[in-house]
Amino acid sequence: MTDHYEDTDDARERVLKNRQVLGFIAGFWTRRPWLLAGTVGLTLVAICFDLATPWAAGKLVDAVGGGPSNADIAWRAWAVFVGVYFAFSVIRNMAMRFLIPLSANNMKEMTDEAFKRVQSFSADWHSDSFAGATVRRLSRAMWGYDVVTDAALIWFGPAGIVLVGLCAMMLVKWPIVGLFAFAVSIVYIVSNLVLTTLYARPANLRSVALDSRIGGAMADSISSNATVKSFGAEAREEARIAGVTQLWLKATIRTWSRFTDLWLVHNMILVVLQAGLTGLLLLQWSQGRATAGDIAFAITSFMLMSSYLRNIGDNIRMAQRGLDDSEDVARYARMEPQVLDAPAAPAFRTDLGEIVFDRVTFRYKSATAPLYDRFTLRIAPGERVALVGPTGSGKSTFVKLVQRLYDIQEGAILIDGQDVSKVSQESLRRAIAVVPQDPVLFHRGLADNIKYARPDATPGEIALAAKRARADDFIARLPQGYDTLVGERGVKLSGGERQRVAIARAFLADAPILVLDEATSSLDVETERQVQAAMEELMVGRTTIVIAHRLSTIRGADRILVFEDGRIVEEGKHAELVKKGGAYARLHAVTEGVG
Repeated sequence: MTDHYEDTDDARERVLKNRQVLGFIAGFWTRRPWLLAGTVGLTLVAICFDLATPWAAGKLVDAVGGGPSNADIAWRAWAVFVGVYFAFSVIRNMAMRFLIPLSANNMKEMTDEAFKRVQSFSADWHSDSFAGATVRRLSRAMWGYDVVTDAALIWFGPAGIVLVGLCAMMLVKWPIVGLFAFAVSIVYIVSNLVLTTLYARPANLRSVALDSRIGGAMADSISSNATVKSFGAEAREEARIAGVTQLWLKATIRTWSRFTDLWLVHNMILVVLQAGLTGLLLLQWSQGRATAGDIAFAITSFMLMSSYLRNIGDNIRMAQRGLDDSEDVARYARMEPQVLDAPAAPAFRTDLGEIVFDRVTFRYKSATAPLYDRFTLRIAPGERVALVGPTGSGKSTFVKLVQRLYDIQEGAILIDGQDVSKVSQESLRRAIAVVPQDPVLFHRGLADNIKYARPDATPGEIALAAKRARADDFIARLPQGYDTLVGERGVKLSGGERQRVAIARAFLADAPILVLDEATSSLDVETERQVQAAMEELMVGRTTIVIAHRLSTIRGADRILVFEDGRIVEEGKHAELVKKGGAYARLHAVTEGVG
C-alpha cells in the first residue's frame, strides 16, 4: 500500500493537469449560474470604482494645488475621492455575499460527491489505498477549491482589468509611461506563471504527497493502537511517524523556500515598477508635461498596481497549491468505478436464495492465472453449505463474488435466476447478510450499529435482535445501554461482544442468504452454545454459506464443499467425507488433533 507523487512530468503534462483540475472546479461554478453571475458582475462594478481611485486622487491634489481660493472645488474633489473608495468597498462586499453561498455549497457538494465516488471504488482499490491518506485528499481538495475559486473569480479577472485600465490611461496621456507599466506588468505575471509551474510546483507536489502519507501513516498506527500496545511498540511507531514527518519537513522547507525565492524576485520587479513609474512622471513634470496631480496619479497608480500584482503573484502560487490539492479528487471524478451497475439496473428481487455459478472464470488483478476456471456449482434454496479448505483455496472469494465485490471474467453468477451483474449492487447486497469472523463496528452507539442492517428498525426490533443474538445481557450492563459508543472499529467491546452485535445485525437484516465466516469463533463455550442455537433458528428457510475454520462447527451442514486451488475436490456430509478418507478427512484429523 503506497502513496506516490509525481515531480518528473514535463511542462506540457503539468499544463494539461492544471487544465483538467480547473475544468473540474469550473464545473461546480456553473451549477449556480445566478450566484456566479452576481459574484462576477458585482466584482467588475467594484473594479470600475477601484480603477477611478488614481484619477480621483490626482484631481484632489490638483484642486488643493490651486490654493484656498479653490476650496469648493477641492471639497467636491475630496467627496468624489471618498465616494469612489466607499462605492468600491460596499459593492465588493456585496459581491462576497454571492460568493459565500456559491463556494460553501460547491465545497459541500464536491466533498459529498468525492466521498460517494471513493465508496464506489472496488475492494481492490480500497485495499491498495491508505484510508487516512484518502481522507486527507478529500478534505484538502475542498479547501483547494476555495483557494482556486477566490483566485479566479475575485483576483485574476479584476486585477487584469485594473492593470490594463491603468496602463491604457497612462498610454493615452504619456505613451512611454503606459508602455513601461504594461511591459513590467507582463514580465511580473508571466514570470510568476512560469517560475511557479517549473520551479515551485514540483517541490509542492512532493510536500502534498508526503502530507497525504502522514495522514495514512498516522491512521494506520492509531487504528492499530491495541496491537502497538500489545507489543510495547509505541517508541517504534513514534520513530516511524517521525521518519515520515522528517521527509515532509525537508520537502516542505524546500517548497516554502522556493516560494520565498519567487517572492523576492517579484518584489524586485515591483521595485523596478515603482522607480520607473514615478521617475518617468517626475521627468514629465520637470519638462512641464505633468502636474502635481499627475504625480499623485502615478503614486496612487503604483500603489494600486503593486497591490494587484502582488495579489496576482500570491494567488498564482496559492492557486497552484489549490490545483495540486484538488488534483486527486479531480482524478477520482474521471475514474470509472471498477464494478459498475448496468445502465438502469433493476433492483434484485428477493426470493428463495438459489445460487448458481455457471462456468465462472475469475482472476485477481495481481494474479497471473485465474483462481476459478470454468467453475460450476449450484446451491439449492434453503441449503446449508459449508466451505472448507486451506488458505487461498477460494472460499472467501466465493462469497465476495456472490456479493459482487468483484466482476468475473467469464461465465455468470445467478441468484434466484437473476444475473448478479445485471441488478443494482445495493439491492443485491441487502439480500445477503454477512457475519464476518472479525466484525468491524462504527464509532457510534450500539443501537445504531445493530440497526445498520435495517435503518428503519424500531427500538423493540433492535432489542429483539440483540436478545436473539445473546447480546442483550452485556448491553444491559453498560452504563448507557444501547446508546453506548463502541469506539473506533468497536475497540471498546471484546471480540465476543463485537461478534454478537454482528449476529444481531444479521437477525435484523432478515435476508434470504446468510454468510457466516466462523461467526462463533470469538465466543466462550457457554455463549457459543447459546448463539449456535439462535443461529439454528436464524438459518431456517434461508440459504446459508458457512466458511469453516473449525470443522466441529459444521457437522450439521447439508453439504460440505472442500476447496483446493479454486476447485471443489470433495463434497458431501461430514460423516461421509470422514469415512471417505480424502482431503476432508485429513483436515478433520489435523483439527481434531489440535483440539
